[in-house]
Amino acid sequence: MADVVREIERKYEATDRTRLPDLDVRGVRSVVAPGAVALDATYYDTSDHRLAADGVTLRRRTGGSDSGWHLKLPVEPGVREEIRAPLTDGPDLPVELTSLIRSRVRGEPLVPVVRLRQEREPLHLLGADGELLAEVSVDHVAAERFGPGGGTAAWTEVEAELGEGQDPALLDRIEKRLRGAGLRRASAVSKLERALTETEPSRLAKEVVAARDGKGRDAAPGKAGKGGKPATAGDAVLRYVTEQIRTLVALDPAVRRDLPDSVHRMRVATRRLRSCFRSYGKVLDRDVTRPVGEELKWLAAELGVDRDREVLYGRLAERAAELPEDLRVGPVEARLATSSHISRDGSRQRLLAVLDGPRYLALLEALAAVRTHPPLLPGAGKKPRAVLRKAVHRDFERLATYVGEALAAPSGDVRDVAAHEARKAAKRTRYAAEVARPVFGERAKRYAKRMTELQELLGEHQDSVVARAALRDLALQAHAAGEPSFSYGVMHAHETARATACEHGLPALWRSITSKDEGHL
Repeated sequence: MADVVREIERKYEATDRTRLPDLDVRGVRSVVAPGAVALDATYYDTSDHRLAADGVTLRRRTGGSDSGWHLKLPVEPGVREEIRAPLTDGPDLPVELTSLIRSRVRGEPLVPVVRLRQEREPLHLLGADGELLAEVSVDHVAAERFGPGGGTAAWTEVEAELGEGQDPALLDRIEKRLRGAGLRRASAVSKLERALTETEPSRLAKEVVAARDGKGRDAAPGKAGKGGKPATAGDAVLRYVTEQIRTLVALDPAVRRDLPDSVHRMRVATRRLRSCFRSYGKVLDRDVTRPVGEELKWLAAELGVDRDREVLYGRLAERAAELPEDLRVGPVEARLATSSHISRDGSRQRLLAVLDGPRYLALLEALAAVRTHPPLLPGAGKKPRAVLRKAVHRDFERLATYVGEALAAPSGDVRDVAAHEARKAAKRTRYAAEVARPVFGERAKRYAKRMTELQELLGEHQDSVVARAALRDLALQAHAAGEPSFSYGVMHAHETARATACEHGLPALWRSITSKDEGHL
């Protein structure tokens, strides 16, 4: 089982003559020198540095107290999660780590790219109870690049790493002392980045740095205009597409690790991408994006098996908890928990199989191709305002049709279906407005907010429809098992009342949107 450590560190330029200043800053009770340690690490990546380009590192390291395989995933600037696995005897990389980088390397083999050997001279900053607050070390590094044309490099740096669970403000106090001693922050955020740059200062190494700075290898149809706004319609759309693809890829390991809300966020990214492809068919060639969109629809559905279960059983548990004691008849909570657990086990295994399957891998390759070789149409080169406004307006008109059908339909299945279609149309219009936000600013933000209000109201209605169907099934199961089914009927009535309230609220909300001409940017 892999261990996970949150790594918060800072690096500083140094020389062989660098000596650390006194580090007895506020909160530190003692500073201990545990003795120098020799570390030897081999870093793995694809031949075109796909991991490094995303700020991810995979290494096999010996020496020190944490010998083993280490996978580092970026969380935010200066913060990474280090996932550790034991050393292996042979050359095979640990599956528990390589599965977490599959979305980034896709089908490319992992090969050794750099070897880093270092002599570390650490200081341990301890608290009142002897706990490790931080480690500050002087690292003498020797880097060797593998492969043709690989070179060598050597440097010295200072690294300050926060102890697990400690206050990041301690690093600020340490930095003040280090700066006072003449040290400055290193330009490279990791030893690997510096090694790649200094052992082969090529275009590829520079791209690694560019990717870390948020530029990456993505193609762009035009330069940013005044104030950083997109200069063309294609630029605006590709910014959004690139952001969603990066989000989807980055969330893959979180979904595999079953981190909170990861499935939902990944599903949203797939929906945003597909919606963008459909809304901006005058910018990106639909002959290319349509099949990709169909695969995104498939992935969203697979992700939804797990996510929809979470939402449904969370909602039903809330309804059960709301029941007065005299209306809670029979083992309602136990049956809900059992049904949720059975569904959870099945959906979880299915989702992991999807992420390890060839169809998902092919989708990732297709998305990578959209990033690097976007299928731009002539409309992509036009000024953004007119193109984006027209696309959003077209989606709004489609939404208006569905809302009209929902308002005109009689209560029951017909209205339920129409309201659900209106909800999906509201979401698509909202996403189209998100694409336009860098161009239209606050107006697009307000527009998307109104679409979110409509989407949430219609979403509450749809959740009630699904909950009522599930309650009916649970009641039948309880009856077949000889249990009372009364409480499920009471919960069903409550859900019916909630749906009715949503239906009554829809006309007023829609009037407020249309009366303010919110359908136009």
